[in-house]
Amino acid sequence: MNALDTVSRRSLLTGGIATGFLLAFHLPLRAAVNEPVQPKDTTDGKFAPNAFIRIDPEGVTTLVMPQVEMGQGIYTAVSMILAEELDADWSKVQLLHAPANEKLYGNPIFIIQATGGSTSVRAFWKPLRDAGASARAMLVQAAAAQWGVDPASCTTSKGVVTHKASGRTLAYGALAAAASGQTPPNNVPLKDPKDFVYIGQPFKRLDTPDKVNGKAVYGIDAIVPNMKFATLAQCPVFGGKVGKVDDRAAKKIPGVRQIVVLDDLVAVVGDHMWAAKKGLDALVIEWNEGPNAKINSKAIWDDLRAASAKDGVVAKSTGDVAKGLATGEKFEASFELPFLAHATMEPLNATVHCKPDSCEIWTGTQIMARVQSEAAKAAGLPVEKVTVNQHLLGGGFGRKLEPDMVVTAVRIAKQVEGPVKVVWTREEDIQHDVYRPVYRDTIAATLSGGKIVGWKYKITGAAIIARWLPPAFQKGIDIDAVDSAVNVPYEIPNVHVEYVRAEPPAIPTGFWRGVGPNNNVFAVECFIDELARKAGKDPVEFRRGMLANSPRFLSVLNLAAEKSNWGQPLPARVGRGVCLQPSFGSFIATVVEAEVDEQGEINLRRATSVVDTGIAVNPDTIVAQVEGGLVFGLTAALYGEITIEKGRVQQSNFNDYRMLRINQMPKIEVHVVRSGEAPGGIGETGTTAGPPALRNAIYAATGVALRRLPIDRKLLAAGKKA
Repeated sequence: MNALDTVSRRSLLTGGIATGFLLAFHLPLRAAVNEPVQPKDTTDGKFAPNAFIRIDPEGVTTLVMPQVEMGQGIYTAVSMILAEELDADWSKVQLLHAPANEKLYGNPIFIIQATGGSTSVRAFWKPLRDAGASARAMLVQAAAAQWGVDPASCTTSKGVVTHKASGRTLAYGALAAAASGQTPPNNVPLKDPKDFVYIGQPFKRLDTPDKVNGKAVYGIDAIVPNMKFATLAQCPVFGGKVGKVDDRAAKKIPGVRQIVVLDDLVAVVGDHMWAAKKGLDALVIEWNEGPNAKINSKAIWDDLRAASAKDGVVAKSTGDVAKGLATGEKFEASFELPFLAHATMEPLNATVHCKPDSCEIWTGTQIMARVQSEAAKAAGLPVEKVTVNQHLLGGGFGRKLEPDMVVTAVRIAKQVEGPVKVVWTREEDIQHDVYRPVYRDTIAATLSGGKIVGWKYKITGAAIIARWLPPAFQKGIDIDAVDSAVNVPYEIPNVHVEYVRAEPPAIPTGFWRGVGPNNNVFAVECFIDELARKAGKDPVEFRRGMLANSPRFLSVLNLAAEKSNWGQPLPARVGRGVCLQPSFGSFIATVVEAEVDEQGEINLRRATSVVDTGIAVNPDTIVAQVEGGLVFGLTAALYGEITIEKGRVQQSNFNDYRMLRINQMPKIEVHVVRSGEAPGGIGETGTTAGPPALRNAIYAATGVALRRLPIDRKLLAAGKKA
């Protein structure tokens, strides 16, 4: 008998933390981080003025989180923004993850309910502040009506309304019922930043303690009564199908309960993961590999390079680029970036219980409403019959902006009686990812008087937006693919930017942390360094000369140069490289210091980033996100590459898809600039900054101008240009 069979539903729900059962993330600030069941978003007896705020008669304030927590600290940042304008008592705040509801919780930038693109704070900054201020005004109106005074004579602080003249006070809980009868006011004045109490303070992440002590529960940890486990094998060739399956040996494995054979995959269902995994290993599967079995990396790159020779759709054109390219000395270059996998520490997973008339899902996703709708299609049910329970994500990085893992789990669960947790092995995860596209960028530029006078830039690569958000794909332009190419920070009089859509055959492509800018920032900043050398100028000084009308960019560049000791002597084969980027609505300058030995091996010595992201909601999180992004980006620059042979991915685990190791970590310094501007995005800026800054450090140390990632150590050892 399954041990969970003896546990009543009530005892499981009330004691779920101990068993690791979680349907959602519910976070009282001074209590256990996770409760087992998604609390119902009821408004009975509560003051619920909008989609984001609930206040009960005891004064407990529940803040509904419109974005998902996947390590970026957004639950803390959202709670700070709402609590700030609400003037809530921080000690009485708890969090509730929003349900699937695009009308109420759609990301204002994407329109759909999605967490990604470093948009959470910048997209919700105004809506959340408006929600908090409106609710606060209603509470004040209720108190003023009870006292018979002018609302303007009342103040709020820490969940209490005070009438200064009489010294009378009422807590928000006591006002909840009366406030519910107030009409929500329009255009309530927002706080002046100088009056912020929470925003701008380095608050510790609310989810950190329970991640340290092991109480935090991710999607992969979900346990429901009578649950079975499954793992799967998909055809190793993209688009291939199942041929024959010999499951006789698998069925003899203790704990194996069922073999599920679908057209493109085989899953083994067992009493526990080990049984399912051993059963999968015992299967003998013949695959019909199909027409993609001859695809390889060489052919993909040949096609991409041929496509890059074609004219593209014009994304931007200012001045007269033909005249600009005919003025001064002309230089040309091409830059190439490979496929990349996401390799999240939490492998793909979803727990699903399919019944004839309903489907319930436990997972961690960046696109809750889309998962609900796609799961409904797979289950053959109306959307309202599908419930998605949101979990913490053990890394997203864009991979969980796709619903495919949940759709697959639903397809398997339809064949299984009772709930089943479907878990991908690391190998299946890496070899059946939705990959960062291969890109090729070609640039032609002219120098005259030590400045760039003509700039022609062409991006060639897949159009993720065309698939993921078709309404945003207009006139052949993928707005993500050209991001940070059409808005370079430098003053160049004649600029022309083109985009060529080139889809790799059969290889699924999607967003990867840093999205379009991780391609364009690399190409632009690497070529800027080459042009600086051609002009006989220091790379920082060269950039300064093109930033006269960009004070925020100039400020972060100057501070990064100062903090990194730019221009100070270095040992032989050690260099500093700089990167300046306009990505995600923030202003970031980064300097990497690196050493290259005679064999081409690289020692990361130091990384310095200066960040102007507008109003820093939580400076502590900003520092952590830049640090993590730098590690992610530097890892990709040093090791990241997915290669294809015979229609299949050759990499399979961290042995051949390497991560940066702790002994390779450089010293990282992040400096956050104080600003009164609206917040920008921060979660991906370090990822986009690391590779070009490192490449430029290598260029300074060796004179080798690498133009392709990952870094080729053999070329560095030979002293040749890539």
